[in-house]
Amino acid sequence: MLKEFKEFAMRGNVVDMAVGIIIGAAFGKIVESLVRDLIMPPIGMLLGKVDFANLFVVLREGANPGPYLSVDAAQKAGAVTFNYGVFINTCISFMIVAFAVFMLIRTINRMKKKEAEAPAAPAATPEDVLLLREIRDALNK
Repeated sequence: MLKEFKEFAMRGNVVDMAVGIIIGAAFGKIVESLVRDLIMPPIGMLLGKVDFANLFVVLREGANPGPYLSVDAAQKAGAVTFNYGVFINTCISFMIVAFAVFMLIRTINRMKKKEAEAPAAPAATPEDVLLLREIRDALNK
């Protein structure tokens, strides 16, 4: 059973998939930081100094009554919050990742298409046909 698992794990597809998952997780963190730290602050400034990460609605007050300045403060006080700003950030992150994956797949498909369109080398002429041509040419002389 251990031998079978080792054969399964060492197949090319499984190793490639594992590498893809690891790189994808790292890419996800980069995109998350891109959205949270670079994209959303300027958008928030344009919309009146709104911090999307702290857009929330209190559904139930916590032990310490609000108003709460941030999601963290509300959650530490035990309040139940509806964090729609975090959801907006997550949706934007998803759109960026989805677009990057789309561009990657599109590039791969174009490369495959070019390989398929490349003219195939003509098939080698069989020996019997070559011999028959030689005989024909000899008879013509």
